[in-house]
Amino acid sequence: MKNKKILITGAAGFIGSNMSEVLIQDNEVVGIDNLSNVDDRFVKPLSKNRNFVFRKGDINDPAFMKDLGTFDLVIHLAANSDVKGGSSDPLLDFRVNAQGTMGVLEFMRLSDTAQIAFASSSTVYGEAAQLPTPETYGPYLPISSYGASKMAGEGFIAAYSHYYGFKSTMFRFANIVGKNSTHGVIFDFIHKLKKDSKSLEILGDGTQRKSYMHVTDCVGSILFVHEKLSKTDIVNLGNAGTTPVTRIADSVTRAMHLENVKYRFTGGFEGRGWKGDVKVAELSISKLSSLGWKNSMGSDAAVDKAVSETLAQLSSKT
Repeated sequence: MKNKKILITGAAGFIGSNMSEVLIQDNEVVGIDNLSNVDDRFVKPLSKNRNFVFRKGDINDPAFMKDLGTFDLVIHLAANSDVKGGSSDPLLDFRVNAQGTMGVLEFMRLSDTAQIAFASSSTVYGEAAQLPTPETYGPYLPISSYGASKMAGEGFIAAYSHYYGFKSTMFRFANIVGKNSTHGVIFDFIHKLKKDSKSLEILGDGTQRKSYMHVTDCVGSILFVHEKLSKTDIVNLGNAGTTPVTRIADSVTRAMHLENVKYRFTGGFEGRGWKGDVKVAELSISKLSSLGWKNSMGSDAAVDKAVSETLAQLSSKT
């Protein structure tokens, strides 16, 4: 992807900052974020590049959005990413994820911006009976307000694409890990072990296993697939196979050079980490592979690399 003017929503966040870092090499990028999830630590260094401009603002603010101009492509990554907190404040997921996506689509309609790449989620499937889960699986029965809000976003993108001729790619993410992450199981395990190096609390009953994808593969596949496809479509992003939560704990303890750590399982709600947690998730990546994309690392390797990256970043802060 070269010589395009690109708007990235959620640019200060985990995937957004990684996406911005890649795209500013050959494109003109405007990154926006209201900084509700994270501060500007990851995008500040990018502002030294003349191809990158950061603007603080909210996708639900029409006046702010209107002032941004016209783009060749919107990469819509802005979202409330606290899946665990959804049961205590489901309206937040609606306002940020569903209503916010509508704000982005209205901006596109009014500014004649005709392409969007959207970060959806595997959580739209709910607890799928078919594993690995293909894009054609249904009916969608999400068990979290996060999943429901992403499903709503997909629906409105499909409608706007039909109405106004947008080219839209919707990507259903597995669990993405890697540099610049500020939450999630790896981040939580490291912080817990820094407080108590002898014992590690693991949410749920320990049987959870999910597919993990490194952020470099996530960013690369989004750009590759969007360029490859000629019409609106949905593509799963993930890895073949799953990584158990205890395997992640082993990776973290090993990287922190800790021995004989006792794992304590909370049991959780129905053995889940939290209400709305899908215990077992694995996406079919047959469609992704058929388009010609191949990940640089598998699920376990992605976790191991992310553990090293997260520890290095946390150490550099202290």
